[in-house]
Amino acid sequence: MNEATRNIWTITKRELGGYFNSPVAYVFIVIFLLLNGFFTFMLGNFFERGEANLNAFFVWHPWLYLFLVPAAGMRLWAEERRIGTLELLLTMPITAWQAILGKFLSCWVFLALALFLTFPVVATVAYLGSPDIGAILSGYFGSLLLAGAYLAITVATSAMTRNQVISFILSVVICFFLILAGWEPVTNLLVRWAPQWLVETVASFSVMPHFTGFQRGVVDIRDTLFFVSVMIFSLFSTSVILRGLRGA
Repeated sequence: MNEATRNIWTITKRELGGYFNSPVAYVFIVIFLLLNGFFTFMLGNFFERGEANLNAFFVWHPWLYLFLVPAAGMRLWAEERRIGTLELLLTMPITAWQAILGKFLSCWVFLALALFLTFPVVATVAYLGSPDIGAILSGYFGSLLLAGAYLAITVATSAMTRNQVISFILSVVICFFLILAGWEPVTNLLVRWAPQWLVETVASFSVMPHFTGFQRGVVDIRDTLFFVSVMIFSLFSTSVILRGLRGA
């Protein structure tokens, strides 16, 4: 393990431990599991569908993550700025990118753990029928990428301000745009006054078409690259923000 990897791993462990040193992490996981169950079995009409798949489970994730992911990640940099430890962190023998990746990975691992704990839903559908395991794994992979994209955006907004509430609101607004960008009523509204190229450009930012592919069991490299690109761009934006704070 080289020094850079060791630094990232150290920060990841520290931040991940910070989640579980307080009851916030456990409350978050309980709320996440309860809402997943409610949306899947109540609003998603899981049993009434009579289908051995998890479409009723995954279809709600873009909306569920819209609030839960910003709530989980809003403190990552905002808290450092609020208590005045950001300057100390940036003067340590680590690069800004190592700190950014360490904090991002810690929260992403936390979200992955919360997602893994939904395995009783998989057990339920396996008990009731013969589901396509490949499609289920694809859905989980897409869900994890979606959570990572939302989280990377939250990391960037958290670096912008020392107020966690403002970070949360900014993240929700940006992620909400990424949901609505390709929504048919929105594109129909744009068609009335905007040129076709602009409508297509706005629609291309939508997470929904890319996530839908994973729900169907199709792991398309283009969909994967879309989410990875959102993560890279957002984390790069975070580095630019931190560089500005260091120079201020």
